Amino acid sequence: MSENIPYIERLVDLNVLLKKKSHFLLGPRQTGKTFLIRHTLKNVRVYDLLDSETFLSLSRAPGRIAEELQPQDRIVAIDEIQRLPELLNEVHRLIETRGIRFLLTGSSARKLRRGGINLLGGRARTRYLHPLTYKELNEHFDLFLAIERGTIPSIYFSDDPRADLQAYAGSYLQQEILAEGATRNIPAFSRFLRVAALCNATRVNFTNVANDAQVARTTVYEYFEILKDTLLLYELPAWRKSKKRKALVSSKFYFFDVGVVAALQGREFRAGTPEFGEALETYLMHELNSFSDYISGEPLSYWRSTSGFEVDVIIGDHTALAVKAKKNISPNDIKSLRMLAEERKLKRYLCVSMEPRRRKVGNIDILPYKDFLDLLWDKAYI
Repeated sequence: MSENIPYIERLVDLNVLLKKKSHFLLGPRQTGKTFLIRHTLKNVRVYDLLDSETFLSLSRAPGRIAEELQPQDRIVAIDEIQRLPELLNEVHRLIETRGIRFLLTGSSARKLRRGGINLLGGRARTRYLHPLTYKELNEHFDLFLAIERGTIPSIYFSDDPRADLQAYAGSYLQQEILAEGATRNIPAFSRFLRVAALCNATRVNFTNVANDAQVARTTVYEYFEILKDTLLLYELPAWRKSKKRKALVSSKFYFFDVGVVAALQGREFRAGTPEFGEALETYLMHELNSFSDYISGEPLSYWRSTSGFEVDVIIGDHTALAVKAKKNISPNDIKSLRMLAEERKLKRYLCVSMEPRRRKVGNIDILPYKDFLDLLWDKAYI
């Protein structure tokens, strides 16, 4: 990370994770995995597989790692493990025979799964590292900055975020896909990537995506799996427990970072534009997804009835959340929440907005976005 980035304490504590068990730490590129290792595991032996010499040495002889480890090496970090998945067999052996705990970082589990490689048979847990959250940014948080730039650390604090986002969304992502060996048709994948970004925060019509990207429908399914496997995209399933109104069953899809979405779509998300609502929803989904992974473990879903009522997020089975990028919420803006409340299935109904003060309409709480983020990270909605 560049020198202009302040030190941000992350919510993932590697020392706590590694006290009892080995861990995979997965997250998209540049979310801060390597930085976290350097700042929290200072006396730990680290193998960086992006380093050509290290990669070549261990790819020729995976057993070399056992020869190099000293008795004091009780914790070992291997950065970008997906570059050399066959090394996991040696890791497995060292966990069993020497009781060493490993931190294994990567931006994808695709190669590990597809190759049928030993995934340590439960000997390592999996955690995820997301872009920076409201809680982590603390006094550095600015909603409009977060929506314009996203919260990948190096880009949020960049002196030229647009150029950095273009680099990330362009050649960088293409190189990531090439490194995965998932497709050799980069022009087709690039066309698909832009179309997929335009489908962010929606239920995807795969036939339309195939037509717009000029690729086969089966290829579109494969490409979506690549985005999910490389942690660039996540799926929000439908909540199906409503009784009075039949729910749709298809999922929605969100990119992991709102700045990356803007760059892939070729536009900027600014307050007052029609796209700002989608951007706010995408940003809050990042916060909710991060909170679920870091703290609560609760599933997230969304609800849409066949008659067209939609609520953006259902947290567990207790809280419904609508996102409206408006300074004045009207009765029509909370109509879907009211319809869902008639089901009497959930405890809370929230509308997160740009309104300046908190208020209550019937059983629906209308919250300024900052109030909601404070309540979320204070664990008021678990």
